[in-house]
Amino acid sequence: MAELTNPIEIQFPPQVLFGTDALARLPDWVAEKGYTRPFVVADAVNAGRLELLGLNGVVCFGAVIPEPDVNNLSDAVAAVGDTDLVIGFGGGSAMDLAKLVAVMAGQNVGLSEISGPHRAPARSVGLVQIPTTAGTGSEVGTRALVTDPATNSKVATESRHMLADLAIIDPALTISVPPAVTAATGVDAMAHCVEAFTSKRAHPIIDEYARQGVGLVGRYLKRAVDNGSDAEARGGMALAAFYGGVCLGPVNTTAGHATAYPLGTRRKLPHGIANALMFPHVLAANAPAVPEKTAIVCDALGFRSGTPEEIRAGAIAFCASLGLDMRLRAHGVPQEDLGIMADEAHAIRRLLDWNPVDLNRDRILEIYRQAW
Repeated sequence: MAELTNPIEIQFPPQVLFGTDALARLPDWVAEKGYTRPFVVADAVNAGRLELLGLNGVVCFGAVIPEPDVNNLSDAVAAVGDTDLVIGFGGGSAMDLAKLVAVMAGQNVGLSEISGPHRAPARSVGLVQIPTTAGTGSEVGTRALVTDPATNSKVATESRHMLADLAIIDPALTISVPPAVTAATGVDAMAHCVEAFTSKRAHPIIDEYARQGVGLVGRYLKRAVDNGSDAEARGGMALAAFYGGVCLGPVNTTAGHATAYPLGTRRKLPHGIANALMFPHVLAANAPAVPEKTAIVCDALGFRSGTPEEIRAGAIAFCASLGLDMRLRAHGVPQEDLGIMADEAHAIRRLLDWNPVDLNRDRILEIYRQAW
């Protein structure tokens, strides 16, 4: 646990617009900054509603896939042309690709030349991030992840040059998100907060964002799932995702995401679902090392802390109440993949080294078996 005097750096976009109809301010901002050639990075759904941006002359790469890979990124970079403004419009996949496109546009560099920490070149274009789900918090972050098909692993890139000039968080954009996606992305937002809260790198400043984020999820996620038109619930979840994004910057995630990544790279499960499936098991595994913080999380989500088995059961029940089937096998994960996934997860040291409990390969395999 970090002391209050321990140094920490938190980076935010220089401008964040939050609230219903915040998106309506985008055209004036674009005009004020003098941008004239906007390039939008979006998934197919959001590529079909570009009129919401209120911009003229938009060029769009609208083929972002869930869990984007290096080939998807290459296609987006090839389409960018002579833009002066990149806009990420969608969930975490679209916004992560937008970050990478923004630092690669006109630079003649490949992903291998910029991946890792602090290697990306300074942007020559503007960058705006507009989330349409309440999940990743990527709109306020400096990291981007894509899958390398050759190794079946996530390639992480981190740079302050990938921090947006403007983030627009308009909860109205999430009204149309289906219940299952609302549930999965909401648990992802919560996982960002919980994993940062219980990390070895936890810091009192970030702890407060994390506590607020988990509390918002406990208060509003089921409401948003049950009634997608509940504007207050949608606003609460948008704020929870924002807080989770803030937690990712200086602290980041731990074993929950490390164990979730193979579900995305190997089985192509959406990131939110993968994190939801692993959340109860990692929360329970870490509980003995961080009992007080675990109790705070349990209380915020509406169930009592206790033994690891009781914590796991309570967290599974919370996720199941959102309509999520919490069995890996129900999502097409074959039992024979569990050992390979344990090998892959155990190799993600950038996350696992900060987990409050040292999870060896066999313990990770046990977690997968419990989740299966």
